Amino acid sequence: MPAAHRAAHGLRATTHGVRGAKHALYVVLLKDTRSAGRWGLYVGETSLDPDMRFDQHKTGYKASRFVNRFGIRLLPQLFAHFNPLRRWEAVELEPVLAEAFRNAGVPWVEGGH
Repeated sequence: MPAAHRAAHGLRATTHGVRGAKHALYVVLLKDTRSAGRWGLYVGETSLDPDMRFDQHKTGYKASRFVNRFGIRLLPQLFAHFNPLRRWEAVELEPVLAEAFRNAGVPWVEGGH
């Protein structure tokens, strides 16, 4: 997890906190209980509060199958420094953050599209 933390904090949002910034990036811890030690991260963006969006995933509403099935909890230490930001930047940063996690050696990364 330290490598994921370094990867996330190596990126910055230029529209963080500006007027009209209402979108958020979020990162969910994934844990596959069928395979010992298999963990990963899901990266998403939303116009909702990340906690509310996570709850939607877990109840099946507009859900990623990965978060619905394997999502354990949000990891605000990996995304809070981005939020809030403008929609265009959230859409641009989502795949960049996912790729940064892959490059940092996170074994399983979903979302980021």
